[in-house]
Formats: sequence, C-alpha cells, structure tokens
Amino acid sequence: MSPSLFPEEEIRVYALIASRDGIKAREIASSLHLEKKAVSQLLFRSALMRELCYQDRDYRWHALIRRAPVHEGLFEFSGWYGTVREFLDLGEEAWLEALRDGCRRIGRNLNDTRGLTHSFRDCREVMETLFSDLAGMMSAPCGDWELVFEFRLNRSRMIRIYADVLLITRDRVFSLEFKMKDRIVADEVAQAAKYVPYLEVVFGPGYDIIPALVLTRASDLFRYERIGGDGGILPVCSGDMLFNVLNEYIGFLRS
Repeated sequence: MSPSLFPEEEIRVYALIASRDGIKAREIASSLHLEKKAVSQLLFRSALMRELCYQDRDYRWHALIRRAPVHEGLFEFSGWYGTVREFLDLGEEAWLEALRDGCRRIGRNLNDTRGLTHSFRDCREVMETLFSDLAGMMSAPCGDWELVFEFRLNRSRMIRIYADVLLITRDRVFSLEFKMKDRIVADEVAQAAKYVPYLEVVFGPGYDIIPALVLTRASDLFRYERIGGDGGILPVCSGDMLFNVLNEYIGFLRS
C-alpha cells in the first residue's frame, strides 16, 4: 500500500475500530498509546473515518465493514453481495433485478439502462464460466467465497471506489475490472490497479489484494502488463482465461 495514502496513525486507529464491536475514543487512545485529544480530532476529521466509520449513541465507534468473514456491512456498499453458491443458485433475471435494486440503493447511476444491462449480463456470464472452470480444477469447493458486483465506496464523497467485481477467498481479494473490449489500453490497466490501496485499508493485512483487467471480447489471453510508470504489474486476461489469474495466486493447477 502507498505509504502516503493515509497517515499511519489513521490506519492504526481504523484497524482497531474494524476489529472491535464498538470502541470509545479513550479506549482507542489507551490501546494505541496515543493522546485522547489527538484521537478525537482524528476520528472527526479523517476522510477514512468519515467514510468507513460511525459513532453510536453511547459514543462507541464502529466500522461499517467488519474485517472478518463474512464481511458484515459489505452489502451496504454493493450492488449485489453474497456467496458464490448464492450467486450460482440465483437465476440470471432474479440476479439482474437484485443488482439493479442494489445499484439504486448505493447511488449507482443506471441512466444508461440498455448498455449497463448488457455489461451486467456480460460480467455475469464470465463469472459463471469461471466458477464452472474452477469446479473441475479445484479439490476444495469455492461456494463459500464472497462475491461482490458493483462495489461503491463514496458515502461521504471523501473516498471514491467503483469496483466492478470483488471475489473474496479465505485470504485474498481479487478486484476485477471488466471491459467489453479485445485490446489492452494502458489507462484501463491503471484503472484496474487504482483501488488497491483503498481495498488494503478496508480488508486489512489478512488479505492480499490482487487487481486484474478482464477483456470480455478477447479470447485465449493471459499476460502481465505494467501499471503506468510505477514499476508494478498486473494480470490481464480474456473472460475464458480468468481462471489463470486465480491459479497464479492460489496455485490449484500446480503439480
């Protein structure tokens, strides 16, 4: 994670809040050996706290998304949230209607109804293919993995994340950026990577955040591309090769 994204003190405070079921400012200060005044100022001024935390009537602070599977609160920021098993058991039309309802709930613009519906169906088809592929490749089932479509984090307009799909395994979060294209564009590679620092904060050090760009009009494509000029790389794949991205990090095809 970029060290300049949030001050270390903010990240420590948020991590403590996200790991507790309610905690007061004085308890945060005591646990982290910080001045209570400094903690109180941080809690009310920090963009991170304003976006991801709230204070209850007993002056206890809570994280809106808990750092533990199942990630309680994630639903509130998602167009659709559930397990892989729930996704596969839900028919396409029922899933699409639930996704639309969820997008309205989180403030996702649905004005381009025709184009969005096409892209939603396209995305679903790729994910269905992925889970079908995994069923024949993995010895352990993936039905309990968490799955998010249209993850939107912009509650207080302090932090902006608009991720297409998050696939959450036991210790990894795959952040998948979908494009209905067959060519790699440098700006879209950078777009696929830009949410990683924020997701690292949301999910914490127990999860590796793995971004990928998925080109649904391509075929038989799997390669790594450089992310701008920062020296990093990320996987780019066609929809039919998405299982390779997971295999690179989970290793279920290794002998």
